[in-house]
Amino acid sequence: MQRLSPLLLLLVLLISCNNNSARIEKSGSGTVLSGAGATFPYPYYNIVFRDYMRLNSGLTVNYGAIGSGGGIRSLRDRSVDFGASDAFLNNKEIASMNAEVIHVATCMGSVVMAYTLEGVDSLRLTGPLVADIYLGNIRKWNDPKLRIINPDVLLPDLDITPVYRSDGSGTTYNFSEYLSMVSPEWSNVMGKGKALKWEAGIAAKGNPGVAGIVQQTEGAIGYIGSEYALTLKLPVARLRNRAGKYVDATLETISAAANVELPDDMRATITDSDDPNAYPISLFTWILVYKDQQYSNRTKKEAEALIDMLRYVISDGGQTVAAQINYAPLSAQAIEKTRKLIGEIHYGGEAIGRDER
Repeated sequence: MQRLSPLLLLLVLLISCNNNSARIEKSGSGTVLSGAGATFPYPYYNIVFRDYMRLNSGLTVNYGAIGSGGGIRSLRDRSVDFGASDAFLNNKEIASMNAEVIHVATCMGSVVMAYTLEGVDSLRLTGPLVADIYLGNIRKWNDPKLRIINPDVLLPDLDITPVYRSDGSGTTYNFSEYLSMVSPEWSNVMGKGKALKWEAGIAAKGNPGVAGIVQQTEGAIGYIGSEYALTLKLPVARLRNRAGKYVDATLETISAAANVELPDDMRATITDSDDPNAYPISLFTWILVYKDQQYSNRTKKEAEALIDMLRYVISDGGQTVAAQINYAPLSAQAIEKTRKLIGEIHYGGEAIGRDER
């Protein structure tokens, strides 16, 4: 097995360090905002929060990449200023939060199928075949079902090692939601969720964990955020979309998936888009905050700092950062609807989220 790349090792170490900073902190000399949640947007948040802090001396933003499920629980416990998730809250989860939650879309990305196969730098897959791999129905790389859609690729007589998330994950939710749409067997056996009972494969924690095992293991395949695969230069399969085209995950194909009318609350699914140029497992990722910021001894100053940070993330500067590190920026429609949502945030009834521009 090859060793972890230095970049992947750095990502793992950064996430490990930040996992310990998932509680609200208060400083005598400034304001400290803390958040926790999805690992998918962590590289983006790490940079955009750093840039924001440079523009605002005396303000600190901590983010613990503990998975979407952990971020939702932390917000529910009021132990963070904001949660982060790659899956929007369903109605049952919203009810469990005991107060209204705002979904602030921050950028778009995708879930890709990264793999390690010596000599194979081009691979086609379909949703139903990916489902069969994770259900244990396809166990060898030279299975006839794989060979027939890859006629020009010499696939080896080698066991497939599927890798999946061990933690509650928005990435898992989006991956399983897509497979539920395209595979009746997957829908009946596995369904969709942030955590599943897997039929085959080995577990890893977080996007970096899955990427690391795939990178180390000949014959492995795993679903990870596109930005990790692009940054680490892992081979990635082209997926067949609803229009029948095999497409790569690029900023253009991810953006194409969002060519739909978005709901006002931004709880939007763009998986398996019918746009002919769309990558099929595309997604929004969100920061979650309480609409009423007056809770758990929070100060108005902290609430105002949180709103200002959210505005920076969806600003031209914040969205430029997203594009620079392989996330798709929000569309004009998404930014406008998200700006309106931020404007609804208040502090015990006092309007503090309005954009005065």
